[in-house]
Amino acid sequence: MAITPEHFEERLNRIRTRLIEQGKLVVELAEQTFNTIYDRDADAARLLMARDDEVDQADIEIERDAVDLLTLAIRDSCPIDPAQIRSLLTAVKVNNELERIADAATDIAQRVIALGERTSPFPKTTRVMTNSIVGILRDTIRAFRDINAEKAKTVLACEGNTISFYELITRDAEARVADGRMGVDTAFDLHAIINQAVLMGDHCTNIAEQVIYEATGTIVRHTTAGWVEHNLPNLKKPEEN
Repeated sequence: MAITPEHFEERLNRIRTRLIEQGKLVVELAEQTFNTIYDRDADAARLLMARDDEVDQADIEIERDAVDLLTLAIRDSCPIDPAQIRSLLTAVKVNNELERIADAATDIAQRVIALGERTSPFPKTTRVMTNSIVGILRDTIRAFRDINAEKAKTVLACEGNTISFYELITRDAEARVADGRMGVDTAFDLHAIINQAVLMGDHCTNIAEQVIYEATGTIVRHTTAGWVEHNLPNLKKPEEN
């Protein structure tokens, strides 16, 4: 049976629904992984690393479904609205970003395991930063769920806060190493953890850019002057002879 615009929309909605569930899983994975930092719970970190397989499997299935849907549409010359094309392209890119966020959570879990018996407390700002990242993740998934450009722009606006947290924690850790309150190995693991937290924030901004693109057709890019929106040129149909 040839695919129709209605069938295309139905399958596209299923892909988006699956992605929203994937997003919720990734948020849960990140939050629980962050908790293991402060509990110094290596066993819980190992269990969370194993859950990364769930994300990887869903990533493969969503990618396959998106490719299959586009292949069928091309085969059957199914008329697709530009908004549907943007939605499908967004889904593929968001799928990849979510998988990368899960990878970052796995790297953090590995660092928690590496800490072993070292119990030197991290700067209090570390928990503030990781709580902020979880909040940004949640807002990112909501923006994608609602195809809401304004919510996505709120996510973009959080980038500066994430960098500020990173710099505060780095300076605090350097001071602790200097006066003997924190060992060099612990400081190294802390630095690796907050690096991964920053990466999570970066992936959230990438998703936010795609949400704005899906909602408005506008491409958003980061420059030295901040976030800049670029309108795509209108595509004109070739004139008939």
